[in-house]
Amino acid sequence: MTESSTERDPESVSRFVEHFAAQLVEAGMPRMPSRVFAALLASDTGTLTSAELGEQLRISPAAVSGAVRYLSQVHMVSRERDPGSRRERYRVHSDQWYEALTNREAIIKRWEDALRDGVASLGADTPAGRRLAETLDFFEFIERDVAELMKRWRTYREQKYNRPEGARGSV
Repeated sequence: MTESSTERDPESVSRFVEHFAAQLVEAGMPRMPSRVFAALLASDTGTLTSAELGEQLRISPAAVSGAVRYLSQVHMVSRERDPGSRRERYRVHSDQWYEALTNREAIIKRWEDALRDGVASLGADTPAGRRLAETLDFFEFIERDVAELMKRWRTYREQKYNRPEGARGSV
């Protein structure tokens, strides 16, 4: 399976991929997964094979494998096989951002638990305890807003893109 018949300037695609990947790196994502994710986003089909990613990004199969492993773990890409083939394709879905953000919720809950323990251990009336309590309040505040924001996003997406909840599609 190849990109659509619409011709695009490979240099322009490469510039976008590297620029967007750099933005993801600045936000804390590792470099190689950022490049692979950006390449998948820039793909018309939303899918590429390891060989296609390696060729486009000029990286080794091992680098592709490590990047895809990371992206799979954080639910930003999925792996699929063409029927009757052993070759894997990597896919980015339009709901991957939602999945990645929702996954962070579990991490935030663990941070909240650790912060609660910290406040109890350090004492709520100490400067460190107050700082931890404020940090805990921040995470709890964000968590409430993110849940509401995601509800609004699903409604907006359904109206704008005619995509009902749970429908997965390529970006």
